[in-house]
Amino acid sequence: MTFQKQSIKVLVVGCGNMGASHAIAYQNTEGFEICGIVSTGKSKEVLNERLGGGYPLFSDYAEALASTKPDAVCISTYPDTHEAFAVMALEADCHVFIEKPLADTVAGAKRVADLAAEKGKKVVVGYILRHHPSWEKFVEIAQEMGKPLVMRMNLNQQSHGVMWNVHRNLMKSLSPIVDCGVHYIDVMCQMTRSKPIQVNAIGARLTDDIPEGNYNYGQLQIRFEDGSVGWYEAGWGPMMSETAFFIKDVIGPKGCVSIVAKEAGGAGKSDNVDSHTKTESLRVHYSDINSENAFTRADEWINLTDEPDHQELCNREQRFFLKAVQEDLDLTDHLEDAVNSLRIAFACDESVKTGLPVML
Repeated sequence: MTFQKQSIKVLVVGCGNMGASHAIAYQNTEGFEICGIVSTGKSKEVLNERLGGGYPLFSDYAEALASTKPDAVCISTYPDTHEAFAVMALEADCHVFIEKPLADTVAGAKRVADLAAEKGKKVVVGYILRHHPSWEKFVEIAQEMGKPLVMRMNLNQQSHGVMWNVHRNLMKSLSPIVDCGVHYIDVMCQMTRSKPIQVNAIGARLTDDIPEGNYNYGQLQIRFEDGSVGWYEAGWGPMMSETAFFIKDVIGPKGCVSIVAKEAGGAGKSDNVDSHTKTESLRVHYSDINSENAFTRADEWINLTDEPDHQELCNREQRFFLKAVQEDLDLTDHLEDAVNSLRIAFACDESVKTGLPVML
């Protein structure tokens, strides 16, 4: 079945950094029509003005859903609302674009995925790196390096000002290695296409500004069935170091591939959202040596000309969402991957809190 290519009325829920970027994408993408903007605070007025004004504004999501009767809902609120808001949208026969993570529990994520299948509606999860051509190339080259793979990644953020408020609010429900880690766990799973079998993780609470029992620094390790191993580190807060905050490196028997973001990985960039996805260059190293153990191939630099900024990545996510609805794309694997990466991230969170490895 193919849906008619008519404008999709979309209700934008949440007007922070991601919500605003998605709203701009809807306004600039033929096929979408914003029918309302929802937030509990003043951010909806700010966003409405930024978009040129004229959109209906709501403080209550349920009221907005009933009043605007949208075809789709974009959910960019805090993670502890994701499951409930997605369920309400699906029950109202709406398609859903939802920022990661899909829910704040694995069971909740499964409920959303199951309800989407039952209702025959599309749910796209905001895994932004899946829409970045350089990251797609990074995964492709990593898969050519043989097995097992050693995957080393981090994203530490020296957050301050507004971003420290955002991160503190996020940590009321999720740790950095869950909220941020699902992106990179998803990348690792794409690179290996192997079953994760064990996780180990550690964490530290470096501030009293977050709820007791939560932590703002974490490091996780994943062991895969094929012998591959992955490491990811994430920390948020004004105390975080900017030294080596941007590591994206994959090693295999045949060599290694690394993202070299000389500009985005520089001082003062860890709290800049554009720097989180920038690749700039891929450096490919080959392990081939001769009888004297000298390398026989020079390192290869891949400078991809298609380097979208954060807004363009959001535009591409929404074009994919539009295509999924209009062309009735099968999103079964997409949602299974979203649930799986969340399951692994929460196992890591459990390991931090218990001090023990978790078998998957």
